[in-house]
Amino acid sequence: MQDDLIEQHALALSDLERLAKALRVKDQPAEIFRAVHAVAASAIGARLFTIMSYDAWQHEVERVYTNMPAVYPLGGRKQKRGTAWSKQILQDLRPFRAETAQGIRDAFDDHAVMTAMGLGSILNIPIAYDGVCVGTMNMTHIESWYTRRHEEIGVLIGSFLAPALLNLQSARADGPTSY
Repeated sequence: MQDDLIEQHALALSDLERLAKALRVKDQPAEIFRAVHAVAASAIGARLFTIMSYDAWQHEVERVYTNMPAVYPLGGRKQKRGTAWSKQILQDLRPFRAETAQGIRDAFDDHAVMTAMGLGSILNIPIAYDGVCVGTMNMTHIESWYTRRHEEIGVLIGSFLAPALLNLQSARADGPTSY
């Protein structure tokens, strides 16, 4: 597992500048995904970090970025229909936070994989544009790691993902993609 003992720091203007610059360069969406991961890991903390694109027609999320591809590979899909999690995140656009391993077990089918890696808290941030969820930014860490303040910071950082996720969805609608 990747070492996450990076010293956390408060979100700074320089972090937002880094994200804004990352949106402007070529090699998208990889550049913005990497920049968001770095800023979120530093300002919030995450052992496992993923970004999912949301297909509202299929009620399905697809993994488009991961820091642990051996465990959570790109392209992984999950159906997200009719759960409390999906209503909160995908419809109501409210972050989801579970502070314990039991909270993860209650919300996710793949809880055994996460808890086996020593992960005991999770923070899922809905990424929205024009009132619609286009994806999620997901961070998992040790038990009792995430707080309400992390949710607020996550919404700010995650907002930089909206253009990339919309572009992926547009490309998917136009035909096969490679990202």
